[in-house]
Amino acid sequence: MRKKMRLGDIYEIPLPNGKNAYGRLFKECTLAIYEGYYSSFSEVSEHTNIRFFCSVYKDILQDNKWKVVGNRGFNTDEESWPPPRCVIDAITKVGSIYYKGEISPCKYEECKELEIVAIWDRHHLVDRIMGDDKWLKAIGHPIDADNI
Repeated sequence: MRKKMRLGDIYEIPLPNGKNAYGRLFKECTLAIYEGYYSSFSEVSEHTNIRFFCSVYKDILQDNKWKVVGNRGFNTDEESWPPPRCVIDAITKVGSIYYKGEISPCKYEECKELEIVAIWDRHHLVDRIMGDDKWLKAIGHPIDADNI
């Protein structure tokens, strides 16, 4: 049975090193991945920094392979939106800003440090959390700025 998703849910992401990563659910199936590797969610404080934001396929949040271990709700609807991200046109390589479902033109300087819009599958996200940047390179992330 597919589980219901709630904004602010905290997902436990098992890692190959025997530890876990944790991600907080924002709108648009976007997880805010906390910095660090942990044995349990109790080790993640309210003040733990966010390492990155990434959108994931909805089914991986509902298939019960990643369990919900808590909820850190949002004070306002505005807080539940992920930050602006960058869309790179596959043909022209021109970037635009994506925010709250809207795409706006921008200059390189405005989007060069933003997360590239992509939908991540489970194994892609685990690789990224573990430090493997091959998927970032594949989508033209700023770590590979020659592609922007």
